[in-house]
Amino acid sequence: MWRTLDQGLLRDIALVCLAVGVIGLSYGAIAVTSGFTWWFPVLMGALVLAASSEFLFIGIIAAGGSPVAAVLAGLLVNARHLPFGLAVPDVLGRGWRGLLGTHLMNDETVVFAIAQDDPARKRAAYWLCGVGILAVWPAGAALGALLGSVVEDTGTLGLDAMFPAVILALILPAMKERALRRTALAGAALALASSAFLPAGLPVLVALAALPLFTTRARKGATL
Repeated sequence: MWRTLDQGLLRDIALVCLAVGVIGLSYGAIAVTSGFTWWFPVLMGALVLAASSEFLFIGIIAAGGSPVAAVLAGLLVNARHLPFGLAVPDVLGRGWRGLLGTHLMNDETVVFAIAQDDPARKRAAYWLCGVGILAVWPAGAALGALLGSVVEDTGTLGLDAMFPAVILALILPAMKERALRRTALAGAALALASSAFLPAGLPVLVALAALPLFTTRARKGATL
């Protein structure tokens, strides 16, 4: 991995992993202040490895919802992994590596993989980012659980703002392409509009409705 990836890409992956770890602090703290034991968010972080569905699960249970409803909501949010798997089938591997590669699949690993042109760089970026997140997410949750036992209102720390800020910084260079920029803005508008009446995590799925706009424009550009 170190020989395949350049310093710039390694830095970007490190920044994303750092942001995920910081969000893990918020996740662990929220879980503990919601009444869960300290080990629960750590175990969830390692076995589920999907921040949005874990936050949603914790929120539903803390609000008095049933575990079945919380699990179903988490599965619905993670439905976006279906197109993810179709986008990066060549980087997952086979056998036990394929199982581990599928477990590491998330927004960040897929973004880094599809941004690379060379197959070797795709695999290296996917696996390095995935293993990094697998390490920092549960670790952040453990530290957050400790923090949650000390700080009553973790929302005042603003930890949840770091991750979207880093992601925005990473995608801004790609916004030079007009078709991609229009599609991203359309998806953002759909997500913002639906966030007023949908629970956390689902507006991201709604934003996927803008993808045909990019596909159509890309085909027109190829034809011209």
